[in-house]
Amino acid sequence: MWKVNVTCSGQAWKIYGSEFKALADKYSGDCITSKKMPDGQRIMVYKIEDVSDAESFVEECQQFVGFSSDFESL
Repeated sequence: MWKVNVTCSGQAWKIYGSEFKALADKYSGDCITSKKMPDGQRIMVYKIEDVSDAESFVEECQQFVGFSSDFESL
């Protein structure tokens, strides 16, 4: 089991939010937390079973300018 952490600025979310949601739907994982901070920054955490999927998700998230992501073992 892997935890994928994704953060983005409020501006990045306005530009790429719908594309990110479509990307997240592509992977068989669960969003375990999603938080919008007062400054507009978003913090999302996904639980993904397969390490290959976690790596791919992280790589694809980083295509969006203003998004950063990493993963760790759960």
